Amino acid sequence: MKEPLYEGKSKSIFSGPDADSYVIRYKDSLTAFNGEKKEDFEGKGRLNAAISNYLFCFLEKNGVKTHFLKELDENSILVKKAEIIMVEVIIRNIAAGSFSKKYGVPEGSELKNIAVEFCLKSDSLGDPMINASQITAIGLASKQELDEMIQLALKINGLLSELFFKAGIRLIDFKLEFGRCQSESSMEIILCDEITPDSCRLWDVETNNKMDKDRFRRGMGGVLDGYREVLKRLKNVK
Repeated sequence: MKEPLYEGKSKSIFSGPDADSYVIRYKDSLTAFNGEKKEDFEGKGRLNAAISNYLFCFLEKNGVKTHFLKELDENSILVKKAEIIMVEVIIRNIAAGSFSKKYGVPEGSELKNIAVEFCLKSDSLGDPMINASQITAIGLASKQELDEMIQLALKINGLLSELFFKAGIRLIDFKLEFGRCQSESSMEIILCDEITPDSCRLWDVETNNKMDKDRFRRGMGGVLDGYREVLKRLKNVK
């Protein structure tokens, strides 16, 4: 296999068959706390690939442009080449995780409105929070691009919240990454990266049982059981 162009925590990126594409391969590794906690789970990459591919195809069918082109094998996908905007957009529907700790809001509390947050995409800096004026001030994105990213994130949240609810799952919060991609006539903002239990908090509607990376972060065990259940339920949605 070719040497990767980029080696991430959970994915490797390779050059694609042409100048306008990349190959992304999902890894079995799982990390938390900016890489301080790490473990391999055999089959985890395959599960994440299947979940993310399902969700990206669902979003494409519902009018969201993404980098996804096609599945190559159980762990690998072909994607459009895009210039990643170095800002993570975080959508929070329910208080949980760092949000609860920072602001003293009990985990599981209903929020009065959807919270939108931004983090600088930088492992070396620990992915610090950043606000809209700081993003535009240092040239990470223009105001127009940022507004479009927010609108897309909220649209994605609406679509996924409904889909997950049909699967008996509550979409608590999640992070998204976007990129700039050249279309026939202009530069477009498209959804990139992944949507998996690594990047989402997913709770059972009835029991609030966690089905995401928090099982690893908090040493709860049954990590892959949660991921498998997410995939199973999504595939059973009518």
